Amino acid sequence: MNALAAHRIVFGGSLVTLALGFAGCVPQEKYDAAVTAARSYEQQLGSTRDELSTSRANEDRLRSQISQARADLESMQGLSDGSKVDLEKLRDAYDALSKQVAGMDAGGPLPENINILLASLAEQYPDMLQFDAKTGMLRFLSDVTFDSGSARVKDSAREVLRRFAAILNNPELAAFETVVTGHTDNVRIGKPETLKNHPTNTHLSAHRAISVRDLLVGDGVAANRVEVAGWGEYRPIVENGPRGAAQNRRVEVFIRPMTYDTTTGSWGGNTGGTAPATAPRATPEKDATAPAAAPVITRPAPEKDPN
Repeated sequence: MNALAAHRIVFGGSLVTLALGFAGCVPQEKYDAAVTAARSYEQQLGSTRDELSTSRANEDRLRSQISQARADLESMQGLSDGSKVDLEKLRDAYDALSKQVAGMDAGGPLPENINILLASLAEQYPDMLQFDAKTGMLRFLSDVTFDSGSARVKDSAREVLRRFAAILNNPELAAFETVVTGHTDNVRIGKPETLKNHPTNTHLSAHRAISVRDLLVGDGVAANRVEVAGWGEYRPIVENGPRGAAQNRRVEVFIRPMTYDTTTGSWGGNTGGTAPATAPRATPEKDATAPAAAPVITRPAPEKDPN
């Protein structure tokens, strides 16, 4: 028999004794009321004890949950600290690679004499050329360098490219290479005759870069010193309007330190200080169609424009 049952027996016996005591000196109805009240108190006591037991069980469960939550929090905090360290390392590595790539794309300061020659060339053809001495970049504006929707260099621009090739062959640029990159606006090609040769803006930009490269090589620049790329509409320098933007239709030529040793055939730069071998002089093609296409990324644009 548990303590609660024993307590109830004792309490019940007390009620009986109390009731018998009252029986002899109080009216029957008062006696009955007293018994009823005592039983009600007994029921309330049992209910209160049950609620207390339930509350204690709930309290124990909550304490257990709080303890587990604290352990989880500490574990997550440890993982978070480790992740911060990993993220910082990844961010540092990304920043270093970004700077390295930016340096490869943008070239850098050129010998002072070369800067003077390129600046002078750009000044003589302000409607066709722009020169940035900080990045070693010469920009040819496509609208005056190429016929509409064509990769053929205009005759008026070929003389400029011949003079540019002479600068590239300067001994002071023996340890430098050239990157020719084509760009367009974001207006898709619509003319059927243009689409036959240039299915997308990426093709057109790459083909124009190749045409410039071919003319430079034809004027004596070593083929292993010239790289080409076509970005299409994906690297604009100004916001495109409904019909694109003339500034975005361009060919940029970057002159940067050599990344390939032409004397040993290994990567890492020409450190010997000698001029790389020049390619045999060739006659520029009168109507060059680019022989290879760049990787294509297509994206619809608002209107048709031959670029």
